Amino acid sequence: MGVVLLVRHGQASFGAADYDVLSETGWEQSRRLGSWLAASGVRPDLVLRGDLKRHRDTVAGMLEGAGWEHEAAVDAGWNEFDHLGVVAADPDLPHDRELDRRAFQQAFELATQRWSSGEFDADYPETYGGFRARVAAALTRASASAGPGGTVAVVSSGGPIAAACAALVDPTGEDAATFARIWSRFNTVCVNTSVTRVVVGSTGARLLTFNEHAHLAGDLLTYR
Repeated sequence: MGVVLLVRHGQASFGAADYDVLSETGWEQSRRLGSWLAASGVRPDLVLRGDLKRHRDTVAGMLEGAGWEHEAAVDAGWNEFDHLGVVAADPDLPHDRELDRRAFQQAFELATQRWSSGEFDADYPETYGGFRARVAAALTRASASAGPGGTVAVVSSGGPIAAACAALVDPTGEDAATFARIWSRFNTVCVNTSVTRVVVGSTGARLLTFNEHAHLAGDLLTYR
């Protein structure tokens, strides 16, 4: 069987001028991740990442911690959706003040419910349906690269990883509201630098584990 490891990026810089930069905690999470994977006997045949800075730098920290020498390939299909844009597009949320982490999380969950409902597609440059489709295509490419017996490590974000997991547990996705609820449940608990394992066999890709984070403890365990 092939294996695809879906890795969420390290903690980004919430509240900073540029969110898309790893915090010091994010860098340490990434190095700990690499050390833990290497100690577990993992050695990927291919490393993929989205093209955001936090993806790139998480790969750098992971490779440093593991002692691997890989040149990561970029697949923009693994990019996060524009979460700030999704929050900004919700007219029912307060946009006249800065939000702390707790308040932003509440706003984020309300805004993503609106976005994922599909009722207001005209308000968003990328619809939720379009997001689902590009992540599904990226997962198909990664699974094909894993092949029989190979290991592919993918560094991405919580949203795409949650979408991939939702597609694996609800492969038809015919009920859009049910799929969106499954996606939201995965997305809101995805830990920074957690590992989700997907096995690829003759019957296709299947979800094996979700959100492994044994390499993290104390202040290194973060969700945002």
